[in-house]
This record gives sequence, structure tokens and C-alpha cells, in this order.
Amino acid sequence: MIIQADKEKKSVHYKYILIGLLILLGLIIFKYTRPYMSGFLGAATLYVIVNGQQKFLTQKFHFKKSLSALLIVLEVLFFILLPLTGIAFLIIDTFSSITIDPEAILARVNSFVDLLEEKLGFDIFTPENLAVIPRAGTNILQALGSSIYAFVINVIVILFVLYYMLFSNIEFEKSIREILPFKEENKQIVAEETRLIIQANAIGIPLLAIIQGFFAYMGYLLFGVESAILYAILTAFSTIIPIVGTTIVWAPIAIGMLLNADYVNGIGLLLYGFFIIGGVDNVARFLLQKKLADIHPLITVFGVLIGLPMFGFWGVIFGPLLLSLFILFFNMYRHEYVPGSKAEPRVTTRLKTRKVKIPGYEPSKLKNNIKKVPDAPDKK
Repeated sequence: MIIQADKEKKSVHYKYILIGLLILLGLIIFKYTRPYMSGFLGAATLYVIVNGQQKFLTQKFHFKKSLSALLIVLEVLFFILLPLTGIAFLIIDTFSSITIDPEAILARVNSFVDLLEEKLGFDIFTPENLAVIPRAGTNILQALGSSIYAFVINVIVILFVLYYMLFSNIEFEKSIREILPFKEENKQIVAEETRLIIQANAIGIPLLAIIQGFFAYMGYLLFGVESAILYAILTAFSTIIPIVGTTIVWAPIAIGMLLNADYVNGIGLLLYGFFIIGGVDNVARFLLQKKLADIHPLITVFGVLIGLPMFGFWGVIFGPLLLSLFILFFNMYRHEYVPGSKAEPRVTTRLKTRKVKIPGYEPSKLKNNIKKVPDAPDKK
């Protein structure tokens, strides 16, 4: 008995030593792969979207895993990654050709501010404060340049990681399920919720961006904005910015028109942006959330605020995912361990009322296999 107890203690000690080594090595690996984290997260996002194609090609048409994975990676490259990279280069190229005249900008802004100060009766800005505007434009351009370089590097990482994830998709999913410290029902819930949240952001955000970019482009053409297609692309990308959103693009354009004394187009663009572009944002976001996954708007907003500093571009997907998983685990704890709690182990409301199907477990078959015990004869 003593020898057996010593063996069990040593086993526990070895277990915690192994966990400690895994954590230590994991932190070291994370530190030096941090610049490529967006690539790993991008590959995980795309894997959730295209993994169904891999299963379809290998199971339905009996393709080799290597061939089907290669075809899907090429599809992702030509239809998703290359268009995104091309749009990013277009924006950088257009901005790099813009010449900033600080004196002209300050003269226009000062004349507009002087008019406001005369009407309001107090000082709003000073020329020293407004001098930051040209410097801010240069800083934004430099940030965009460094971001596009990191984006191109991470595109290469995405392609390699995605290929091997698809090639070993069955083993990859099994390993993830093995390490989840939940019972089988909760493992299934975590898998479903994660898939729904990623799909809602990875599909919903680009669709919303395309819709808003289209309506913004129509408005820019209507009110005579130069380089309308460029500003429409910027408006589409600005949908990922929390709270302010597309206002950060169309509002400065309208204010610039007012500074140039183009009051009709300036006021018209302000009204168009507020009612049409903003209204389309609210309606389209509501419809997409209901169709894909009904995630609370606060989770999306604060998730993006958390995710962008951590993960860059892919933070718009994984920020809300992290926050959603936190709430999901909190609801699971309440559901399992708090007596009388009415919490559902869900974050998205789309599947809250649905019963989880556990592989290999079918209550109907189990019920049919139970032998019915005959009723006892009535005693007379």
C-alpha cells in the first residue's frame, strides 16, 4: 500500500512538472512567434469556413487529402487573400501620391474655426493645436506601410498553416476535443458556439463592409467627391472600427467640403452619411446577426476593442470570440454548479433552445432497446 501511494504521488508530481514545462515552452514560443500570430489566427478562421469543403472532397469524391487541401488553399489565395492584398496596396499607393500642404490646410481650418468662434464668442482651437493635423496624416501613412508589410508576411503564414490544418483535419479536431476539460455535451456546445461566432464575424463583417462601401460610393458620386472609389474602399474597411465606424471617413470629407465653401454638397453628404450610410449599417448588421449568429452588440463592440490591439486585423474576429468564450464558460459554470441557476450554456441565442447531439448517443434508440416489463396480474 505504501509503495502504491508513493507511485501515485510521483505520478502526480510528474504530471505537474510536465504541465509546468508545457507552459514555460509555450510562453517562449508565443514570445518569438508573436509577429506571426495574425497568420495563425487567420488560418484558424479560414479553416472553420472551408473545412466543410475538405470533408466533402475527401469523403464524397475520394480526393487525396494533399490534393484537396492544395485546391482549397489555392481557392483561398485567389479569391480571398490576393484581393485583400491588392486593395491594401491600392490604398497605400493612393495615399503615398497625396501631397500634403500644411499651410493650405491650416488656412482653411483657421478660417472655418474663426467663423465658429465669432458665432460662439469663445476660442475653440489655436494654430499650434491644429498644426498636428499634417503630422497625423504622415504618421497614419507610416503605420499603414508597416501594417501592409506585416499583412503580406502573415499571408504566407496563413497558406502554410491552413494547408497542414486541412491535411490533418480529423486528427487536429480530435486533439482539440481531447484537451477540453468538459463533459461531452459541453464540448459539443463549445465547438458549435466557436464555429458560429467565427462564421458570424468572418462572413458578416465582409458582407457588411461591401454593403456600406457600395452605398458610400453612390453617395460620394452624388455629391461630387473626388477619388470616390478610394474613399468607398476606406469606408468599407472602417466598418471594423468600434463606435465611430464609417463616420471617420465620410464626416471629414463633408467637413472639408464645408471648409471649401461647398455648403450644398457638404451638408448633403453629412445628411446622407448620417441617415443612409448609418441607417444601412444598423439594418444590415441586425439582419446579418439574426441570420448568422445573434451575438449581443456589446460583445461585438468590446470584443473588437480588445482584439485589435492584441491581434491586429484578425482581432475583429478573435476579440469577440475571446469575450464570447469567457461569457460561455461563465454560463457553463452557473449552469453546472450554481443550484437553481437558469443560465443556459450558450452565448449566441440562435441555438439556445436546441438540444445538443452527442456523437454515439441517441436517446430514441436507447429507449427502444429497453425491454418492457409486463404488468403484474390484478389481484382479485
